[in-house]
Amino acid sequence: MYHEPMPPDRVRARRLQIAGQLRAVRLHAKLTQETVSLRAGIALDTYNRIEQGHASPMLDTLIKIADAIGVPLEDLVRQSGQP
Repeated sequence: MYHEPMPPDRVRARRLQIAGQLRAVRLHAKLTQETVSLRAGIALDTYNRIEQGHASPMLDTLIKIADAIGVPLEDLVRQSGQP
């Protein structure tokens, strides 16, 4: 089955939404970016770029970040309006 590629603006908007959720979840857990990056085994500058929406992490990296914060992956990628 062929799917049309997602328009770049929509991809960017979704990436920024995920970045915002990531920041909110991290702050709710009272963790610093440095703590999360160390726990996840990724460079601090890489983590910062992800949280700012300037980088698109691979799925494995998102899983490591979710584990480092102690939340299910779904909490990082849930779209607004979803339960």
